[in-house]
Amino acid sequence: MSDKKPATIAVRQGISSDSQYHAVVPPIYLSTNYRFPEFGEVPQYDYARGGNPTRSHLERALADLEGGAGAVVTSCGMSAINLLVSLFSSDDLIVAPHDCYGGTYRLLDSRAKKGAFKVSFIDQTNPDALDEALAKKPKLLLIETPSNPLLRVVDVVELSKKAHAVGALVAVDNTFLSPVLQQPISLGADFVVHSTTKFINGHSDVVGGVIVAADAEKAEELAWWGNCIGATGGAFDSYMVLRGIRTLGVRMRQHEENAAAVLAYLQDEELVGTIYHPSLPSHPGHEIAKRQQAGFGGMVSFELNGDEAELKCFLQSLELFALAESLGGVESLVAHPGSMTHRAMSDEAQAEAGLAPTLLRLSVGLEDAADLVADLKQAFDKVRETK
Repeated sequence: MSDKKPATIAVRQGISSDSQYHAVVPPIYLSTNYRFPEFGEVPQYDYARGGNPTRSHLERALADLEGGAGAVVTSCGMSAINLLVSLFSSDDLIVAPHDCYGGTYRLLDSRAKKGAFKVSFIDQTNPDALDEALAKKPKLLLIETPSNPLLRVVDVVELSKKAHAVGALVAVDNTFLSPVLQQPISLGADFVVHSTTKFINGHSDVVGGVIVAADAEKAEELAWWGNCIGATGGAFDSYMVLRGIRTLGVRMRQHEENAAAVLAYLQDEELVGTIYHPSLPSHPGHEIAKRQQAGFGGMVSFELNGDEAELKCFLQSLELFALAESLGGVESLVAHPGSMTHRAMSDEAQAEAGLAPTLLRLSVGLEDAADLVADLKQAFDKVRETK
């Protein structure tokens, strides 16, 4: 399947593979255990934590989509990150972005404090800070591009070369774009991580994650650790994500089209301050994004020109954008990172990362774009009435 386009891979994985009843769509295998053919003969699947036919279909699809040698589907995005860091030990240094997802920050910070490894959070868009961190010979460079929630973009090719030169592995969180719009392994990364809860599943009804490895030996090592620590995903969740992934190509196109319409409106709205989106020529990572991405995605962040009361008024006035965490579903969402997705970070850490108190993050869904723009406009109008 690796010579096919992403949309084809997403649709075709597992189709017409059933040899028992010749079902077009592969069946779901919910069994927790599997019969040994005979004493001493270990089958391909013996216990569902270690392997499951339904999960295998999803793992093959995601590995093919990312151009990797293998993948491990996990119970959530954070368990994928946790599985990744299981490869490292107490003396190893992990370099991570200072503006990464709040859950990732919490996990790395907490595990480092317990002595699992060392961690350094840096601004990866700052060449001096990056070179200083890499001079310490880290074992892993974790990249998030575009970052959550500020959509900062870094050059995966350049950072991978620099990291490999000092013996570090490179992992990229690709959740915001999906493999349809970015494939970090082709850019030099060793691992790709996703919260499949988001765009890959796309319907806000399954929590899951995946880590894809470029190297077959690393994929096997991750699979061993996934079974060992119980990080692997369940059969039903895998079945649901596999169903969701079949529409990934068309969904990503519509997310991006709708986000472009929302972005065009926000640029003319006087109550909107700084807008964060790599499609804007003024965005510091615009040229890099054009080079390494196949599109700009459906996430948009901006700062509201107003105080906390006006922010609250705006959020309460929205009708189509639900105030909720997560992202990448068919429905549009709005989040206040400071008090929601990144509340695990201290005020100081949020300020250092550039998260303003009035920063809002939109996950632009698949509703009609004109309706989404109208919803934003009426909410801004309500704020204007309070002034």
